[in-house]
Amino acid sequence: MTSPLQTKPSLVPPSSPKPPNVWTSDPAVLIYLGLITILVQWLLGGRFGFHRDELATLEDARHLAWGYVAYPPITPFFGRISLILFGTSLSGFRFFASVAQAVSVVLTGLMARELTGRRGAQLVAAAAAVPFCIVSGALMQYVAFDYLFWVLAAYFVIRLLKSRDPRWWLAIGTSIGLGMMSKYTMGFFALGITAGVLATNARRHLASKWLWMGVALSLLVFLPNFLWQAQHHFISLDFLHTIHQRDVRIGRAKGFFPDQLKFTLLGFPLSLAGLYFYLFSKPGGRFRMLGWMYIVPLLLFVVAKGRGYYLGPAYPMLYAAGAVWGEQRLQSLSRVPAATIRTLAWIALTADVLLVVAIAIPPAPINSPLWNFASKNNGDLLEEVGWPELVQAIAQIRDSLPAQDRSHLGILAANYGEAGAVNLYGPALGLPPAISGVNSFWAHGYGSPPPQTLIVLGFSQSFLQRNFASCQVARPTPNPYHIENEETRDHPDLYLCRGLLQTWPDFWKDFQYYG
Repeated sequence: MTSPLQTKPSLVPPSSPKPPNVWTSDPAVLIYLGLITILVQWLLGGRFGFHRDELATLEDARHLAWGYVAYPPITPFFGRISLILFGTSLSGFRFFASVAQAVSVVLTGLMARELTGRRGAQLVAAAAAVPFCIVSGALMQYVAFDYLFWVLAAYFVIRLLKSRDPRWWLAIGTSIGLGMMSKYTMGFFALGITAGVLATNARRHLASKWLWMGVALSLLVFLPNFLWQAQHHFISLDFLHTIHQRDVRIGRAKGFFPDQLKFTLLGFPLSLAGLYFYLFSKPGGRFRMLGWMYIVPLLLFVVAKGRGYYLGPAYPMLYAAGAVWGEQRLQSLSRVPAATIRTLAWIALTADVLLVVAIAIPPAPINSPLWNFASKNNGDLLEEVGWPELVQAIAQIRDSLPAQDRSHLGILAANYGEAGAVNLYGPALGLPPAISGVNSFWAHGYGSPPPQTLIVLGFSQSFLQRNFASCQVARPTPNPYHIENEETRDHPDLYLCRGLLQTWPDFWKDFQYYG
């Protein structure tokens, strides 16, 4: 007989825990944040024009090589993909720079996750990284890809230290190699990683074959550019030396420490907390190596008189640790103070993002109050204006010439912005390619047959007097928006010149210069 206390077995199976929803997971939320930054860049980032640096990158993207005078090959490579996919669309050309920065934002949050941070800490870390990413993703320059590979290397170091799996050295080595193919300052970060290994318990990895395989992999990835440099007499070293001397001379290397506040804004306290976490806290002891990965590049850039933004890629790993450290501290507080601090932190980070968007990619027309405010704080905006009008003015000079002069016409440009603009906008107007001795443009030569009549822009009168039998002002440099930038301020006139005083081969062999 069944006891009245016994119950019949349930016909309904016990409920099992619901599987996690991939669409609302922590990585997914971070990816959504990254996608938002891409969307903002796409909608706001193509309102004005190509920056003079982008015009050089665009030209190099048409001449793919394993190296260039001014930078390694990664940025022109992605520029070439942009040209294939989007043509000469400005937003399209900048697309991969914004993607690189979006990935960096996601990786920043994932670093906080690997450091045991919960969703709130992950989002705080990622949000702190957004302002610099908006700035460096606003233009198609090597800064965007350099930043990505620093962050990627730091993420893999955290995975290495957390898992103790030495195979992560392969990923670290690949990141370093790709970083060297983007910008040579990755070498400073590699030295920071080396110091971190030697100065912490990570030195046990010196006995691991995987570390040395990672070193070999980094060298292998970088090898094509190294061979290109060897074939071109390591011309980039000469370029970098010249440009660095110029930057020191005109004061661009001053203010390195104030620049760290400028580029981190209200996220700076978070970065200090992250540095403390790595160097001094007990939970951060396993990750001590990352503190050295910040300190060593910092000291090297100070000694070498580097520019302030060079250290920008080192901050995401600090934001990640700072967010985790802050989350741990808030757990010891009562509910109201903790909520107040969280609210203030989000207000500060949101203000940073809005300020940077207003300055880097202002949603306002040229010469509007917001644009004027932005251009005073972001000189790059001034160098995005006036290039189509400049090329149209060159075409008007060409059209005013006799047929004989037009048939032997050349356009001699002093800087890569001018030369790149002529090569971008000139074909639609029937203009010949620009001739220039700056950076990689010099390798393109002066054409065959050599020109006899030249429209010259960007050179001083003393240069013209030394090199031509006759030169005259053809017209002023156009300034439709009444903006003072390098072209309108330093090169106010366009010239028509004839009678080169040397043969073209003799003139050309000494004409290469850097800018």
